[in-house]
Amino acid sequence: MTATATPSTTVANLRDLGGAPLAGGRTVRAGLVLRSGQLDRLDVAADPVVAALGLRTIVDFRTDAERADRPDRVPEGARLLVADVLADKVESGEIPAAAQLKHLLADPITAERELGGGRVERLFEQTYRSFVSSGSGKAAYRTLLTALADEESGPLLFHCTAGKDRTGWAATVLLTLLGADEETVMTEYLSVNPAVRQAFAPMIEGFTISGGNPATALAMIGVVPSYLEAALDEVATRYGSMEAYVREGLGVPDTAVAAIRARLTA
Repeated sequence: MTATATPSTTVANLRDLGGAPLAGGRTVRAGLVLRSGQLDRLDVAADPVVAALGLRTIVDFRTDAERADRPDRVPEGARLLVADVLADKVESGEIPAAAQLKHLLADPITAERELGGGRVERLFEQTYRSFVSSGSGKAAYRTLLTALADEESGPLLFHCTAGKDRTGWAATVLLTLLGADEETVMTEYLSVNPAVRQAFAPMIEGFTISGGNPATALAMIGVVPSYLEAALDEVATRYGSMEAYVREGLGVPDTAVAAIRARLTA
């Protein structure tokens, strides 16, 4: 059993990590940690599925521009934590494809010029490595884990725009810390593809009709094993293990990791 998609009418790609199998026959506790795409359409009053979650904390991994374009609609009583994973790249003048999917899908000529011929895969792999190595990436994922260690955080949802890259790495870090094996982690990572492709289907169709290569579009809006493997390799090269990455790279103490495990495992 892996994390399960939650049918919401106002939140794209909403998944509860609860139920994911862990070492020793344990599982992730349901209803406490969820992932999704952006929350600009969230409407608790019109969406009983989301209302029932009782969300208390939202962690937003998006850039300033993404948040300004599509601000989160945060449930009443919940706190919003901004954790911009890509801030360092944006500040250096580089805007990764992961932060401009809709813009690129609306401009096939630019997309093919900059990302065609297999370049999109290499660029995404580089971006995933930056999740691990950049200062803003470290700060963002430290924010998430620190919040998860706090019993007062309640049910917590973390997200980016599509809910697949920055969010996918967050889920990978968390599941690995909790004791999920490599197969479970990769299965969860890839499981978002159907929902993401459905959400972007009209844009992919328009991209193709306008002359864009559908393979380029799918490489942008979907996830493939090599993206995640690039980040995992960066962890192995720099730190040797996920626990060392969390402790030394993110600066999250062992006491916080123990608290996360106690809260989130059943």
